[in-house]
Amino acid sequence: MTDDGGTEPLAMDFEGAGDGRERALALLLLSMADDEFVIGFSDSEWTGIGPILEEDVAISSLAQDELGHAQALYGLLADGVADDRDADTWAYDRPPEGYLHARLLDHHRGDWAATIARRYLYDTADSTRLEAVAGTSYQPLRELVAKIRREERYHLMHVQTWIERLADAGGESRARLIAALTTMGPDAGTVLAPLPGETALVRHGLVTEPFQTMDERWRDGVGVTFRRLGLAELPATADPASARSGHSNAFRALHAEFTMVRLSEVGATW
Repeated sequence: MTDDGGTEPLAMDFEGAGDGRERALALLLLSMADDEFVIGFSDSEWTGIGPILEEDVAISSLAQDELGHAQALYGLLADGVADDRDADTWAYDRPPEGYLHARLLDHHRGDWAATIARRYLYDTADSTRLEAVAGTSYQPLRELVAKIRREERYHLMHVQTWIERLADAGGESRARLIAALTTMGPDAGTVLAPLPGETALVRHGLVTEPFQTMDERWRDGVGVTFRRLGLAELPATADPASARSGHSNAFRALHAEFTMVRLSEVGATW
C-alpha cells in the first residue's frame, strides 16, 4: 500500500510485462534504476555549495555517474523487458508513489554528515547487490554492471575516506555523523530488502543469491568498519515489506524538482 492508502503501483507499472522471469527482471531493473536516479539527483543539489571546492567537484561527479547509471538501466527496461515506454518516460512520467527506490533514499539530503552517512550506507549495499548481479544470466545487464562496478569502485573509496574522517574528527563532526546514522539506520537495509519475484530472480539466474544473503554479507562488511570506528551496529530493517513504497514528503519535493522541466516542455529529453 502507498502512504495515502492507495494500491501499490507495481501492477500499474508492469501491466503487460509478463510474469515469472520477465516481470522479476523488470522489477530488478526498475528498483536499481530508481535507486541510482534518486540518490544521483539528490546529491546533485550539492553542486556549487559543497563544503570545500574539491568536494563540490567530487560530489557533482558522483551524482553525474549515478544519473548515467540510471539512464542506462532505464534504457534496458525500455528496450528489452517492459512495454513501449522509453527511458525518459520511466524516469520522469510517474507519480511519486510509482517510484521503486529504497526508503533509505527518501531521507532529506540534510547536512554534509547526513549526505555522507546516506551515501555510505547506499554505496556499500549497492556494491553488494552489484556483486550478486554481476553474474546475471541476462547478458545486457551483465555487460552494464561490469561498467557500473568499475565506476562505483571510486565512489566507495571516496565515501569510505569521508566516513572515517568524520568519525575520527570527534566533536560536532562525529556527533552529526552519529545522529545521521541513528536516523537512517533502520532504513539502511531497504536497499537489499527482497523484491517481489525474488524466487524467479534466483531460479532464472538473474541474481546469484537471495537478498537475505546479500543483506547478511553487507552487514558483516559494514560491521567491521563500524566497530573499528566505534560506531553502533546497524539495527534490523524497519518494516521490510514496505521498503520501496509509501514515499516521504522529502521525496515528493525532490520529485517536483526533477519533473519541473519535463512538465514545462512536453517531449523534452535528458
